[in-house]
Amino acid sequence: MGGRGRSRRTQRKHFRDGRENVWKNSKSDPQQEENGNNTNKPTHWQPFAVENAFFDEYYKEQGIVRAEEWDSFIEYLRRPLPAAFRINSSSQFCIDIRSQLEDEFMKSLQAEGTDGNEAEGIKPLPWYPDNFAWQSSFSRMQLRKNKNLERFHEFLKQENEIGNLTRQEAVSMVPPLFLDVHQDHFVLDMCAAPGSKTFQLLEMIHRTSEVESLPSGMVIANDVDVQRCNLLIHQTKRMCTANLVVTNHEAQHFPSCHLRKNRVNASELGMTELLFDRVLCDVPCSGDGTLRKAPDIWRKWSVGMANGVHCLQLQIAMRGLALLKIGGRMVYSTCSMNPVENEAVVSEILRRCGDSVELVDVSTELPQLICRPGLKSWKMQVRDKSMWLASHKDACKHGRTGIVPSMFPSGQAHIDASDIDQKITPGEICDDGNLGNSSNGDDEGEPNDVLVTEVSSLPLERCMRIVPHDQNTGAFFIAVLHKISPLPVFQTKSNKNPRQPHSDNDEKPKQSEDGEEKDNNGMDVDVLDVTNEESVEATAADACVLYNESDDALLDSNPSKKLKGTEPEQVQTPNKVSTRAEKANDKRKLQIQGKWFGVDPVVFFKDDAILNGIKEFYGIPESFPFSNRLITRNSDTNHVKRIYYTSESVKNVVELNFLAGEQLKITSIGLKMFERQTSKEGTSSPCVFRISSEGLPLLLPHMTKQIACASPVDFKHLLQYKSIKFPDFVDNGFREKIASVSLGCCVVVLNRGNEGSSDPPKVDKSTIAIGCWKGRSSLSVMVTAIDCQELLERLLVRMETEKGSCLPENKPVSESEVNEDSETIIG
Repeated sequence: MGGRGRSRRTQRKHFRDGRENVWKNSKSDPQQEENGNNTNKPTHWQPFAVENAFFDEYYKEQGIVRAEEWDSFIEYLRRPLPAAFRINSSSQFCIDIRSQLEDEFMKSLQAEGTDGNEAEGIKPLPWYPDNFAWQSSFSRMQLRKNKNLERFHEFLKQENEIGNLTRQEAVSMVPPLFLDVHQDHFVLDMCAAPGSKTFQLLEMIHRTSEVESLPSGMVIANDVDVQRCNLLIHQTKRMCTANLVVTNHEAQHFPSCHLRKNRVNASELGMTELLFDRVLCDVPCSGDGTLRKAPDIWRKWSVGMANGVHCLQLQIAMRGLALLKIGGRMVYSTCSMNPVENEAVVSEILRRCGDSVELVDVSTELPQLICRPGLKSWKMQVRDKSMWLASHKDACKHGRTGIVPSMFPSGQAHIDASDIDQKITPGEICDDGNLGNSSNGDDEGEPNDVLVTEVSSLPLERCMRIVPHDQNTGAFFIAVLHKISPLPVFQTKSNKNPRQPHSDNDEKPKQSEDGEEKDNNGMDVDVLDVTNEESVEATAADACVLYNESDDALLDSNPSKKLKGTEPEQVQTPNKVSTRAEKANDKRKLQIQGKWFGVDPVVFFKDDAILNGIKEFYGIPESFPFSNRLITRNSDTNHVKRIYYTSESVKNVVELNFLAGEQLKITSIGLKMFERQTSKEGTSSPCVFRISSEGLPLLLPHMTKQIACASPVDFKHLLQYKSIKFPDFVDNGFREKIASVSLGCCVVVLNRGNEGSSDPPKVDKSTIAIGCWKGRSSLSVMVTAIDCQELLERLLVRMETEKGSCLPENKPVSESEVNEDSETIIG
């Protein structure tokens, strides 16, 4: 796993190191250090060189922009990237935040300007729906320049941490928009970390859901790196959703949890394998489209960065299509400008899939987004000799075995009889699995001066390129693919370089660190039952290495599909295959036991005594869907600290995963609804599980006990002081209500004038409520400090606009309205 994910982790590290870091420490003179003359001198810092001659040469030759645009293109690439952010459209306060940006910050920041360079300050992105995405022209230093800018910066940080805003590059917001996600869709984000696009997909799933219900769709967010999964979990936790599963797999090997037809329980789930209506395939890439926010890439850039990830990108994309339902849509995207990572991958997808996949033209779906059509011709460059290659024939001619046919517009492998006789060692195979020249050949001269550039016959103009100088953004590539029919089965005939079956004297397959068998090229070796319908889809996910397959057995590069081994008499392969099948069975037995190393098991919570106690304490009716919806990560009920709630769709996926042998490595699932709590006062509560802040919005409409309405004054005081003695409450009715609830967790709802008339209060999307803990003599807020600050600010705004909620002017101020500094608090 570590090897395949290295390129993505390395690239993300480049992003972190380069972001906002346009200065480097100048190297000291070694001779001065030897002479001892450099010990007390101050450190000198120099800006990174925002230029690269090889970059200029490469992209000028590719023609990604017209010659007359080149200077403007480079000028924008060297500028800092404007900050952008997006309003969470499913947030309770999304309209309030948008109004605050439009009516307050937009005007005040425009008046401030930025030293005369930019007068617009902030503005909504014209192509994003409903003015929910914004762009700022200020740098971080400028945000701290004066009071207005500093306040705006604090506003961004606070709302981002709470989850009302997401700070995200503008072009990064585009791919989810083209997915056309609906509320009932199953969505897979294959390479999800750090999670901004996943958050966006969740917003779309929850866009029209009611406060009392959950959408029927779900999102699975996957990433290969465990630590980046933690970042993904932290990012998406702000969404407070029960419709999310976070997994940790290599994207090119993402499991489909396929069940055999003879499984009795399969019909009860309504599905026998995990397929998706939408797939976001934002693959690891060289990242040169992010030069504006990661200027360190300028000095590190080389053509090898793109050439090295092409095959991985193709593997991931093909796996995504295999997991896509017929009629579904997949978006392939990169933050790279290199055609080898973009059009070349899309071309190979279309060639492999034939009529089963269509490249969709969606350039008119966002009319105000300026996009350019994809390229139809490009060339390859080999960095070490500055060698340009126009076709795979040139690559084989000059011994470039690391260059595969899919990197070129035609995608045709060159196998020429004269080349085979003169230059190819018998049995030698290029890295793409086709015959090629030996890298030790005698002909190492420069290529011909005149190269005949290939032109693709595929409709690559339907791809979309976003370039920096069109709308002052980063660079991005997007292709939208529609799956029309099942993918074809890829088989190579045995008359072309047949690989003989392993004999006892053959070199045994290598074994990876996780115990998976590998062939001698380091690729996974699996055997699937050809009667399995999934094999039609799965074999389309082959890597750039073309396997030679017999008519009776299919080889697949997905280790997660090691279900039960294929019967030897069906496959008619050597005994070694049977041994591999037995090993696959052994591994599956381990997975059924939940033995993912370092990951807590996923367990359905079924302790009826605890669950009935929770329902009785909070007055939750039997109609609320708790059955098989509660998850813990600890099988010992006595030591369960947190209980998570899942949607119906997530529950079905978990059950499917159990039946399939726990193929999914789940790192996070569902919404934290209950958490074990003990009182600091030593008082015992009839229910030791409190309602978490994340789960409160979903559970509140169904609660009939442990709930009370507070006046704006008392609610405000709770947010300010966090803990208040019962006699200090201003409203007598609220004081009496709190006295009547049981010790332990309770919910306080802001009384806006109509809630107090009913018991329990009516709840809708605008209801403001907080979780509290009732002790013997006081009521304490169980909300984070930043959430308290946010609610307090929203409450003050609301109290200003709704005059009727404020205290009468002539009402005397009670002692409880005086804070520790004896300053009067205005109700």
